[in-house]
Amino acid sequence: MVALTVQLLCAGAVAAQQPAPSHDPAPAAAPAVEDYGAPIHYDEALKIIQAGMLKSRAAGLRQAFAIVEPSGELVAFGRMDGVSYGAIRAAQLKARTSARYRVATSVRESQLQGGRLAILSNDEVIAIGGGAPIVRDGLIVGAVGVSGGSADQDANVAAAIAAAENARPR
Repeated sequence: MVALTVQLLCAGAVAAQQPAPSHDPAPAAAPAVEDYGAPIHYDEALKIIQAGMLKSRAAGLRQAFAIVEPSGELVAFGRMDGVSYGAIRAAQLKARTSARYRVATSVRESQLQGGRLAILSNDEVIAIGGGAPIVRDGLIVGAVGVSGGSADQDANVAAAIAAAENARPR
């Protein structure tokens, strides 16, 4: 009887140590980059914006483009004729969020759609696709923000710009 009581008490203690199940969706995988590098230069930022405008024009879109340094502060901005005025600030916010949090804003959008509502309590985060970090030698040197199309269109253009920049030989 004593042995049974000890077993039951031990089983209860082990069960009490188990964490409660979480109802939050699984967090996104951490980005491969863990640090920031020297900020992107203005001349480079202008070239990235020009490349983005070519991609946007080819897709029949009118978009705004913001390039920020790792702190999220604006380095360069450009917008195509006819883009909505709301896209101006949105592009800057997307770039800032992506640089400061080291992740594409489409990841935050997916987390929000998955029920992670706590994102809404942080006014430093915009959870709409269109922001992507710019990585060099494993370090974030800035980010691009694109706005003017749908969230998916903006995210695709931003990802293409960042991928081309990340792959560019130094």
